[in-house]
Amino acid sequence: MTRWIIRLFALLVISGLAGGGFLVWAKARLAAPGPAPAAVSVVIPHGDGSQAIAAQLTEAGAIDSPWLFLIELRLLGHPNLLAGEYAFPPAVSMATIIDMMHKGQVVVHKVTIAEGLTVAQIMAELRQAEGLTGRPMEIPEEGSLLPQTYFYSLGDTRDALVSRMTRSMNETLDELWPKRKSGLLIGNKIEALILASIVERETGLAAERPHIASVFLNRLRLHMRLQSDPTVIYVASNGEGVLDRSLTRADLDAKSPYNTYVSDGLPPGPICNPGRASLQAVLHPADSDDLYFVADGTGGHVFAKSLADHNKNVAKWRAGVAAKGK
Repeated sequence: MTRWIIRLFALLVISGLAGGGFLVWAKARLAAPGPAPAAVSVVIPHGDGSQAIAAQLTEAGAIDSPWLFLIELRLLGHPNLLAGEYAFPPAVSMATIIDMMHKGQVVVHKVTIAEGLTVAQIMAELRQAEGLTGRPMEIPEEGSLLPQTYFYSLGDTRDALVSRMTRSMNETLDELWPKRKSGLLIGNKIEALILASIVERETGLAAERPHIASVFLNRLRLHMRLQSDPTVIYVASNGEGVLDRSLTRADLDAKSPYNTYVSDGLPPGPICNPGRASLQAVLHPADSDDLYFVADGTGGHVFAKSLADHNKNVAKWRAGVAAKGK
């Protein structure tokens, strides 16, 4: 009896040592560099189980021991591996793969929406954005999308991204409106958005925006028409915001509430999607009595308080254009 007990005890000791040795080896193997000589991209569909994931990682060359991968998942209590697009670094270990997938460290895509684009232009960019899915159910209103860089994951919908852009614009207006300069001739956030869209399309120079905003506000105060070319372009381009020709007299005379050469006050809606800086410029315009501005030929503008001075500036600008054309 004593001899049998000794043998059983020895067998248990050996088995324990063997098991412990396997665990030590397995942990080392899991943490060791993997077989991938270069970065590996893998897209894990929703609903895939651990075996399907192991098979896909093996096929992609990220791991070479799917059985050990599955054993580790069992020892860890079957951690939740999240679906998505992953970019694993070269020689990535199985332990790192499991950690990345458990944390959902998926590939992040981005799309940058420039200030001053119309809704039509933005939707065209979203249609081309890699990784987004679906068609927007509704076309958003002009001016409702905040231009900035947006990050998203493979499979995110265009509708979801449009909703985020709309929410960002609303949140920006809600933030900036209470901090506006006192005494502004702007009655509400919509009017601020409309004027900011005009300022956005009038200049690409950030430093000029508060000055241009002050010109339009001065004209509104004196009941002068804004006479902004971008509003005419918006009409002539059917809302595209881009015209591949010069404006004509017929364009300037076109009957439209958006044409500020023939209509008083602000247009009924924005003519583009302005950025935060243009919204800020409208809510904090420069202190100026200027009523006119014209391009200076270098990307900026020359401002004037009187029509006589403005006409002189226009003559200089035309002379410069004519000289360049020779």
